[in-house]
Amino acid sequence: MKRAPLIVLIVIVIGLAAGLAWWLTHREGPATELTLYGNVDLREIDLAFNNAERVIQELVEEGDRVHRGQLLARVDTSRLAPQAAQAAANVEVDKVNYANTKRQYDRMATLWGSSGGRAVSRQDFDTAKATMDSAAAHEDSDAAQLALIRQQLSDAELYAPADATVRSRVMEPGEMASPARAVFTLAVTDPKWVRVYVAEPDLGKVHPGMRAGVSVDAFPGRTFPAWVGFVSSVAEFTPKNIETTDLRTSLVYEVRVFVRDPSDVLRLGMPATVHIALSKAPPPGVRS
Repeated sequence: MKRAPLIVLIVIVIGLAAGLAWWLTHREGPATELTLYGNVDLREIDLAFNNAERVIQELVEEGDRVHRGQLLARVDTSRLAPQAAQAAANVEVDKVNYANTKRQYDRMATLWGSSGGRAVSRQDFDTAKATMDSAAAHEDSDAAQLALIRQQLSDAELYAPADATVRSRVMEPGEMASPARAVFTLAVTDPKWVRVYVAEPDLGKVHPGMRAGVSVDAFPGRTFPAWVGFVSSVAEFTPKNIETTDLRTSLVYEVRVFVRDPSDVLRLGMPATVHIALSKAPPPGVRS
């Protein structure tokens, strides 16, 4: 009968020892990495002509890589070219007219000054001055019209504003372009970032410049170098596309993790996992 309490005591001791052993082997040390989930994001540019003219040539296709300053498309200038020639001719005529009126005014001014106002009437002198001023104003007006037409001719060619990829070719040759209708949609390939959300308890661990790594399911085993570039100062409710279930009802802060992708393999909206190293310095060239 005395052996039963002893057996119970032994069982309790063994249980405590087992629990202590499990705790020692499974306890977690200080976190060295923060894992977040989000989607690849990038900027897009809708390119449109300033002129309401017909598209006559497009030089790129969807998926083409383009560079800043590269010519992408042209619109018809058959109506603008004669207008520019006419405006240029008008400016030349205005220059001649102004020169003639100025000579007439200069002669009047000389006679007025040398005769004390007796050789030329005040009315004739004022008329000469007004005629010269009118010729100068007319020349300025025609010069402004010429500059406007030349700007329209320059706007007839559409250039890439940045290094990018042609995401959509919205219009085709023969269609009427206008400032309100995009011809191309460009995806800016640098920079790219992953938009993630961090909960308030982890907000103090994240700051701009921290080194990170980005992985996607499409390239298993590959990690893209990245860094934290932006941490929102305003809380928001968890977006519908958040990846982790335990954060769906929380207030979170948006974080943009910029990623290096020189081979341009990451695509817009691609699900991504971000590993932020909590103890590493930012990569070279990135200020913390």
